[in-house]
Amino acid sequence: MLARCRDKPAPRVLEGSRPRMRGRSGSWFVVGRAGSCLADEILPTVSAACPDAVLPPARNHLQEGTPLTVSPFGAGPEGRDCRRFGLRDGHVEVDLTDYGATLVAVRAPDRDGRMADVLLGHDDLAGYLDPANPHLGATIGRVANRIGGARFSLDEHTFTLAANHGPHHLHGGEAGALDNVVWDVVSAADDHVEFAVVSPDGDEGYPGRLEVGVRFELADGRLSLDFRARTDAPTPVNLTSHGYFNLAGEPAGRIDDHELQVHAAAYTPVDGELIPTGEVAEVAGTPLDLRAPTRVADALAAQADDPVGGFDHNYVVDGAPGRLRPAARVVHPPSGRSLELLTDQPGVQVYTGNMLDGSVVGRGGVAYARHTAFCLEPQGFPDAVNQPTFPSIVLRPGEEYRHRSVYVFGLA
Repeated sequence: MLARCRDKPAPRVLEGSRPRMRGRSGSWFVVGRAGSCLADEILPTVSAACPDAVLPPARNHLQEGTPLTVSPFGAGPEGRDCRRFGLRDGHVEVDLTDYGATLVAVRAPDRDGRMADVLLGHDDLAGYLDPANPHLGATIGRVANRIGGARFSLDEHTFTLAANHGPHHLHGGEAGALDNVVWDVVSAADDHVEFAVVSPDGDEGYPGRLEVGVRFELADGRLSLDFRARTDAPTPVNLTSHGYFNLAGEPAGRIDDHELQVHAAAYTPVDGELIPTGEVAEVAGTPLDLRAPTRVADALAAQADDPVGGFDHNYVVDGAPGRLRPAARVVHPPSGRSLELLTDQPGVQVYTGNMLDGSVVGRGGVAYARHTAFCLEPQGFPDAVNQPTFPSIVLRPGEEYRHRSVYVFGLA
């Protein structure tokens, strides 16, 4: 959570105990004195100045012997030091970095107990800073997926965004997109890391000052992601996580032998530039019908005539949005590993790495080729801000954006 007073300005920190303020301009997140990544040193001051402050959980400091590890990860934008955080629960190991609130690694066991990294990523920060990085593991926002024409109208005002995908806007834009900035660490313990950042008014063309937080929590093989956001002006918000998975643990190999199931009877059709038409169509009788477990090789073969080159589609998750429910499940029969996604979002973007072409070299010097990974991106519908029939993604002052998704790593 954000350390702040409800309906009050940020508390003044007395001289002599003033923390270093890290993050985007205008941020008042308290993160400890110079050299510290945590807030525990200054939280008593915050609490005294603002008794009703919403503070991080009590265990917000590193403790000797806990599974949480912290190590340097390289220099980010403007020379800011970035860190790599490791969570362990005895079943699964997850690494994160404060650059882009990014998932760096996920190590999970096969049926024989052998651990392997099932997430595509880089060995160090340099790979994530490369402009060619395809959002590997990143937290995406302000608005995930595409906004047609890189513009939208809201409350009789028209806003023009950064056009970074042809004439369209993709994944929040360019330098100001949330995956391209260093986030503050507001809480960290043996079972979680929580990041926060402020996106200033006008960032990438979006209106309003947006406060964003995401908490990654690991327990019993379940990686829970809790997103929060607040704004001081009406603005669209649609956050997601962009992990690229290969359950074989061999990122050089294709995902043909994976089995994919999506709990969705409908999807949102797109035009030739992958912008939604505004329709919601049934998957029945189409190659997009993945309601039963389907071998990925067979699913891709059925999509051979589609210019997309695989799957890059938003599915309408069965059940009522706002409730955590199954969205998708992937199994790798040779290893026995499985991944299930639960989400409270209305949609999930299923992507099969169609645009990976070997030009991105990841961990261990592996070139990531086409169809060597899949993504399950829980989200509001693409281009929803321009589609009046889609569920709204507009956040207004006084409201709080909330999004919870859970990735469950197990054995089939």
